[in-house]
Amino acid sequence: MEEPVTIIGAGIVGICCALSLQERGVKVRLIDRGAPGQEASFGNAGVISPWSVIPQAMPGIWKSIPRMLFSADGPLSVRPAFWPRMIPWGLRFLSHSNETAARAASDAMEILCQPSVMLYRRHLEGTGHEDLVAESWYVHAFRNADSASLRDLGFRIRQEKGAELELIGQDRIRQVEPALSPDFKAAVLIKGQARARAPGRIAEVLAGKALSQGAEILHAEITALERRTDTSWHLTTTTGAIRARKLILAAGVWSAELLRPLGIRMPLAAERGYHVAFANPGVTLNNSVMDVDAKIVASSMIEGIRVAGSSEFAAIDAPADPRKEKLLARQAHAMLPDLDTSAMTTWMGRRPSFPDSLPALGPVRNQPGLYAAFGHSHYGLMMAPKTGELIADLVAGVAPNTDLTPFEPLRF
Repeated sequence: MEEPVTIIGAGIVGICCALSLQERGVKVRLIDRGAPGQEASFGNAGVISPWSVIPQAMPGIWKSIPRMLFSADGPLSVRPAFWPRMIPWGLRFLSHSNETAARAASDAMEILCQPSVMLYRRHLEGTGHEDLVAESWYVHAFRNADSASLRDLGFRIRQEKGAELELIGQDRIRQVEPALSPDFKAAVLIKGQARARAPGRIAEVLAGKALSQGAEILHAEITALERRTDTSWHLTTTTGAIRARKLILAAGVWSAELLRPLGIRMPLAAERGYHVAFANPGVTLNNSVMDVDAKIVASSMIEGIRVAGSSEFAAIDAPADPRKEKLLARQAHAMLPDLDTSAMTTWMGRRPSFPDSLPALGPVRNQPGLYAAFGHSHYGLMMAPKTGELIADLVAGVAPNTDLTPFEPLRF
């Protein structure tokens, strides 16, 4: 009997790996302590973009870090206990904040993001839930019109790669997104995108598809990962031991801890993000909208309007900061003055972030049968389908027609 490929982690990345493996005739088994797709996959802003190819470390970002860190309404914070880990991570991050490194990272990101909309539509085809991915623009809205320029390096890179961008003024903003505050004086429209109308629901639907195609989905927490001499992996879990010859590690920010006993150290940080959702918003957004000043993204979803943002570096298990949720609620109201905030829910999740904004992707050196598929930072929803395709090719013994060097798991 054919032994299934075991995937640790049933977030959107693990689910896409499973579907792509099944397309190649490979049996799969997913293991997760929770329900599929309900961690970082669940809570993002819903942008599915071929053009989200701009890394976090961009030239000049060092100038804005003090304001982001120490302003009362800043989008960046570090818990005191995390500073000893934050300093080396931050120095690595800043080492990538030059144009040469940013362009190299962007080229690598393009590999994973470019086919995202097409691949999601393919995975959803026949499920009856094709409408979970809707056509959209990405509106980058500015309160200061002078700050909105297509000469900005991030917008220039997008245009060089073929994105259709349009710079608009206040009157046109009112036509495109009537619910936005009149404080926004200019915006850049990034066209040719899509948005998830319910990211968690997409994960549920695709996990159900994998299950209907023969996948096993085991609910268990993995407490140890051990290489055995018989060329197999031994997983100790809360429901018993599991043996696997081929193993895909797609456990997000928890992946690094599983690798540590193998002598592998990785600069993978829990970059925590928050969202607030309004079930009866009273207003609608036609597209995904970023408030560039506040660094938040709002989008209409099945559940209402979701506003997501914040980068908080802290221990994985640190409790949520209620001040973040209150700040997001205030920023949401400033962005959408007529927003009904009476029915509000909050959420916090953990982005698995490397300093170069790129995931660990591919075989782990000196660990036969082990493949990395984690560390997708802010871009997991977009990068998941192509990650699945590349990992499935590698596991099935097909050489991908892609240079995976930028994603080398042990590159740091």
